[in-house]
Amino acid sequence: MDETTPRDGADSLAFDVFSRQCPSRGTLEHVTGRWGSLTLTALYKTGARFNELRRRVDGVSEKMLSQTLHALERDGLVLREAQPTNPPRVDYELTPLGREVADRLLGLIQLVESRMSEVLDARSRYDEAREVTL
Repeated sequence: MDETTPRDGADSLAFDVFSRQCPSRGTLEHVTGRWGSLTLTALYKTGARFNELRRRVDGVSEKMLSQTLHALERDGLVLREAQPTNPPRVDYELTPLGREVADRLLGLIQLVESRMSEVLDARSRYDEAREVTL
């Protein structure tokens, strides 16, 4: 099985994220967008309620978090469980696929965080070079 063969047994279908018609593009956008990646990784260690997630993902609006969770749930990455309590309680957790995706995102996040001094140095050099030419 190569990397473009789906893992769900639909061997006759090949997915190619570089093709504009491929549905994998939408999922990749949901996963790698700012709020999607932060939401998935915020749920990695433990599930959370909506407001807990909002506190963990600093800066996300209620509307954006809601839209992000709906997209991730639709893609099968997040499980939403409504508790029949008063007031209603909704818990979010990662599905096995969501956990696998979040695990890879955490690796990328750790790489970026560990190399930020290099990134900041590169930004400074870039900005200084642009100021000289202006």
